[in-house]
Amino acid sequence: MTLTTSTRPAPATAPAPAKAPRTSAASHLTDEQVEALGAELDAIRDEVMGSRGERDARYIHKVLLAQRSLEVGGRALLLFSKFPPAWLAGTAALSVAKILDNMELGHNILHGQWDWMRDAKIHSTKWEWDHADPSEFWQKSHNFEHHTFTNIEGLDRDLGYSIMRVTPEQEWSPKYLIQPLTNLGLSLIFEWGIAIYDIELDRVQSGEKSWKEARSSIGRILRKVRKQLAKDYVVYPLLSGPSALNTIAANFTANTVRNLWSHAVIFCGHFPDGTETFDESRLEGETRGQWYVRQMLGSANLSGGKTFHLMTGNLSHQIEHHLFPDMPSNRYAEIAPRVKDICERYGLPYTIGSLPRQYGKVLRKIARLAFPGGHERYGTPVAEQAPRVRPLAVAPRADAAGPARLAS
Repeated sequence: MTLTTSTRPAPATAPAPAKAPRTSAASHLTDEQVEALGAELDAIRDEVMGSRGERDARYIHKVLLAQRSLEVGGRALLLFSKFPPAWLAGTAALSVAKILDNMELGHNILHGQWDWMRDAKIHSTKWEWDHADPSEFWQKSHNFEHHTFTNIEGLDRDLGYSIMRVTPEQEWSPKYLIQPLTNLGLSLIFEWGIAIYDIELDRVQSGEKSWKEARSSIGRILRKVRKQLAKDYVVYPLLSGPSALNTIAANFTANTVRNLWSHAVIFCGHFPDGTETFDESRLEGETRGQWYVRQMLGSANLSGGKTFHLMTGNLSHQIEHHLFPDMPSNRYAEIAPRVKDICERYGLPYTIGSLPRQYGKVLRKIARLAFPGGHERYGTPVAEQAPRVRPLAVAPRADAAGPARLAS
């Protein structure tokens, strides 16, 4: 398939206030330096992908066992959820199990990170996760659209998820005035919001998608939703007998905890201060090196320990994940220092911070951009500052160049 830029008509809203021409933190790099940077990242990828083996297999099977044990243990405890200690322990175990299922297992398995093992239990074409959104819908909107068109306005629909203004280049509309509340609501029902988002109602409204196609999507989602609702709010509560209502409350709590956590981690990976967005012209003739640079500038990392990284599905290494989305997630921590070193040597930002700090920045941005004048705070990106470290004078490797987006 050949990727093309969008030709959709501009929305009928008031034009955004004039801003200075956008500059990038990579504007000081020459074409040769960009491709040399790409060659270094290619070398890291080749090294890691060529060394996948037994320790990686042990890791993913260990995570899978832990997740299933937590889920079984949590469900078993909730059979006695009428008793507060059992309710608390069961809800906590089920919450962690659901987070692991979505983040470290589902998200990464659906990227094909473990397909090389040829294990049907963890293969991207076979996996169905504990989530309202069918796996094949997620793979289209996330794996293809988001990871191909990362932070490209008009093409990456994950920028604001079609309901919020998260970059000053987005035209302001009165509907954004309530976006702090919209964001709060989305965080509470995140899995359901993603499922609705993947129906692509915005594209139906613009005429890019027919209602017939939308109805087909709705039907597929409803079939998945029925299974989710039956499992959490009918089958397991009935098994609890006199504890049924307590089990319903526990399942609801676990789903809400999972939604809040995944929302925070995902938003911190793309929307805090320091990340860049791009217009469609960026795609014209984009080489592999330029694609790598866009991924680094459009992503942000979270700092923390091993358990924290596991619970984020290693999306705390969002920069590394966007550079190599099909690389086993347990390898991101080991290559992160090398990626950071490349950023420093080439004078590029390596955006990272704690979860509270980064999420605070996200919430501040959402609040400020809710208003027409909110662009003034973000109209002059950090990228306009001169890099503190000038790039090294390096020559590109002979085989480094090559488009990142291939026709297939």
